[in-house]
Formats: sequence, C-alpha cells, structure tokens
Amino acid sequence: MPPRALKPAGVLLVDKPAGRSSFAVVAEVRRRTGARTGHAGTLDPFATGLLVVLSGATTKLASCFVGLDKRYLTDVDLHARTSTGDPEGEIVEAMDPPSAEELDGRLERLRGEIELPIPAASAVKIGGERAYRLARRGIAVEMPSRRSFVYALDVITYSDGVARLDLRVSSGTYVRAIAHALGGHCRTLRRLEVGPFSIDEADPARIIPPADALARLS
Repeated sequence: MPPRALKPAGVLLVDKPAGRSSFAVVAEVRRRTGARTGHAGTLDPFATGLLVVLSGATTKLASCFVGLDKRYLTDVDLHARTSTGDPEGEIVEAMDPPSAEELDGRLERLRGEIELPIPAASAVKIGGERAYRLARRGIAVEMPSRRSFVYALDVITYSDGVARLDLRVSSGTYVRAIAHALGGHCRTLRRLEVGPFSIDEADPARIIPPADALARLS
C-alpha cells in the first residue's frame, strides 16, 4: 500500500455525533482527502462534540495539539452509578440523589487538583491490553489513578436528580470519573472546546492551515 499523502495539510474541526467512534470519524476524513489522518484526543462513542483532526503533514505536529485543556458540558444522573460511568454500562449502585446543598459540597471537593481512578471502560492499557477490552470480557482489574486539574466545575441546572455541569479541565481528565465521584454517571457528554478551538467553528469541509492553527496555540 502506498504511503498516505502529506496533503492537504492542516487541522479540521469536526462535531462528532453520538454513536460513532473517533476512529470512524478520522477514517471518513481520510477516505475523503486521501491524506494521512489522525486526531488530537479521542471522544467516547456515546459523547458528542469537538474532535480536532490532523491531516497530511500536520500529523507530524500532533504533540503540539495533544495535551490542550478541554471544556465539556455533561448531564450527570445522580440516581445511579454504572459500570462504565455512562449510559452504556450496567447499574452497579442505585441511590437517592443529593440535595442541592449536598451536591455543592461534592462539587467543591472536585475542584482544583484531583486524583481519581481511570474508568474501567477506557483506552488505557493494563498489562498491554486496552482496559475496555478487559471490561467487555468481564475481567475485573484495579484501575490506576490519574492526577488532573479541574479549573471550573459549575452547575447550570439541577432538577430531578440530574445535574447539568460546565467543566473546564486539563488534558487527561475523565469526566466519567468525575460523575462517578459525584455519585452518578454521565447521561450525556459534549466537548465544547479544545484549547483555542471551539465547537462553534466545527466544519469538516474547512482545513485550517498549519501555520494558522499553530499561531493560535501561542
């Protein structure tokens, strides 16, 4: 197979729909352009929102785009925890949702520098194998913790045990882990921003030139 083309080069901002993997979105862009293609941070299949796709020679600059802060909007169902931290898992613990005052207390403990276990349904490798593959086979493993930073964690609405939260977090933060720590699971998850790039700019037909994209990182 011949090597993938290095052109067109640049950054594409894609609004990933629910139910599709990040890999599927990247593959679709690759088929359309014929160029080498990658992304700068995956989204879970159930999640929606901003996927930063790198095309052509810009894939060699991936290290510049990986590790950017993120902003998310999520609906956390505080009636139950699930095995995956999202709607696709099985309920593992049901409970009465907290009062607004209790929720405020839980949120306060999750602002700033935090350290939480990585969700079992994640792409982290455990003993050389992806954790989500082990979880699908019913193999229980002790997941490592990850330290990250929560810059902002704000309640937009709280009704009937479901909290809509606006989060600004460092790269590598699992919103599902935050939902689990709050006593629930993510019903929805939408990524609004990746560093200086916003979901409002999403247009899979527009390729931002590498120099323009890099200039926004400074």
